[in-house]
Amino acid sequence: MANLPHPAKPITFQLDSARVAFAASYLQGIAFDHYTALLWFEPQNPTLSNWQAFVDEFSSKFGVFDTVAEAEDNLFNLKMRPKERFTTFIIRFKKEAYKTG
Repeated sequence: MANLPHPAKPITFQLDSARVAFAASYLQGIAFDHYTALLWFEPQNPTLSNWQAFVDEFSSKFGVFDTVAEAEDNLFNLKMRPKERFTTFIIRFKKEAYKTG
């Protein structure tokens, strides 16, 4: 999450607040509700204007606790989809396999 939203347009996201606003536009569910509560009730909270504070806050509250276990579970349940190209399946497999170390 830390660097995904902005590498293609470094000028667009020079300010931390721009990074935060862009990333926040993708939040859903309880994470979106948390962000909205911060906007309404804690508008001076550094999470809303500081990129690292945003990443730390949302990763600690909504991130996956054990990414290796999640990747292992995803690999165990991975199946080739109907009419899926084998190459696409291998890419999905490698994506999860890399996460296991």
